[in-house]
Amino acid sequence: MTASVQQLLETFDRLSEPERLEAAAEILRRSSEPECSPLDDETLNRIAEESFREYDRREAASAQG
Repeated sequence: MTASVQQLLETFDRLSEPERLEAAAEILRRSSEPECSPLDDETLNRIAEESFREYDRREAASAQG
């Protein structure tokens, strides 16, 4: 993951829940526009893996207190 993507995600994590939903919706909207090329299987798998790792991290943090 590049430093700029990592910084974006860290900033995203600091947003409130409504802001995260708004940002995610906007990213999805922009990603579906014609000028974006379709994601290949490798990229989709990487996104899924990173999403699950983040989910697991949040679950573990939530369980600790």
